[in-house]
Amino acid sequence: MAIIETRGIWLTTTDSKVLRSKQRIAEAMDLLAETGFNVVFPVVWNKAVTLYPSQTMQETFGVEIDPMSVGRDPLEEVVVEARRVGLKVIPWFEYGFASSYNLNGGVLLQKKPEWAARDFNGNLLNKNGFEWLNALDSQVQEFFLNLVLEVVKNYDVDGVQGDDRLPAFPCEGGYDEGTVSRYRQEYDRNPPQNPKDRQWLQWRADILTDFLARLYGEVKAVNPNLLVAIAPNIHDWAFQEYLQDSPTWLKRGIVDMIQPQIYRRDFGSYCAIADKLVSQQFTDATLPRLAPGILMKLGSYCISPEYLVQAIEYNRQLGIQGEVFFFYEGLRENNNTLAKVLRNGPYAKSASFPTLSDLSVSGVSNKKTSSTWQRLLKKIF
Repeated sequence: MAIIETRGIWLTTTDSKVLRSKQRIAEAMDLLAETGFNVVFPVVWNKAVTLYPSQTMQETFGVEIDPMSVGRDPLEEVVVEARRVGLKVIPWFEYGFASSYNLNGGVLLQKKPEWAARDFNGNLLNKNGFEWLNALDSQVQEFFLNLVLEVVKNYDVDGVQGDDRLPAFPCEGGYDEGTVSRYRQEYDRNPPQNPKDRQWLQWRADILTDFLARLYGEVKAVNPNLLVAIAPNIHDWAFQEYLQDSPTWLKRGIVDMIQPQIYRRDFGSYCAIADKLVSQQFTDATLPRLAPGILMKLGSYCISPEYLVQAIEYNRQLGIQGEVFFFYEGLRENNNTLAKVLRNGPYAKSASFPTLSDLSVSGVSNKKTSSTWQRLLKKIF
């Protein structure tokens, strides 16, 4: 029987030069195809610039493309090289509704100060160093929708991906004049001072969910076969902190794939979260849509070969048909050690990337009682 699995990896501009030349992109696609991957998620929106020539950005902010990519089109290069080796391409809008990182709003808010998100004290919304655009504002949403639509209209891609910043908004935001007056019109009172008031959380989360529904509909209007994928933080923390209501997205059928970021550095913690997702958030009908994000490398951290294999094997035991790794450079560490581990182990047999119909298999239990990971480890080491 043919294997159908999501085997994905993120391509970043942070701590990676892979997108900096056509040659590097070609080499990366060769390595990924040889290793057994079938889909890449290249960043196309980061640090307030695009990795493709964007008319929307040119018209709105006067910056057509990331300054390091002038004269090139990294997204087009990824598409061409990925197609050459049979990989799917789902561009990733990494920055989402963030405006800048420790730059007081950066170029976006210099040009569009009215797009700033505000906290209860009226300050520019800042969470963990990131400053934010007002994701609840219709103009900001329109701008973002245009970014997404120009990608799906102009490139031969297989879908688009948001993450923990799309659709997302720090719970401390929503105290700008426009949002406050909108809330007051509905409830005849000001929003609660407590940003974590449950009803206030839900009201703002619903605005983001409606935005995702619109984005989903407009992407499908361009091409019904395009996938809309989101890599949110883990529910319910993501709801409390960033208004990401992923259970509702699933219920409303406005997301085709969810890649929750289970970025834990030990196998036990990974299992605990994966168990909870499968038992509490996903049903047999929605489980095909789940392909968790696994942390392969960050700073000096690199996943061990054992943990890498264990996580994949554990996913399959739970009936999770795939995963996406953060990020590409992890495969290259120590003379491509992890690429070799995957190629000789869990990704030894090639797998087809799921189609839309594979992702919406209803009423079929995928849960398996597969072999233990020890057998796999013996094979590899």
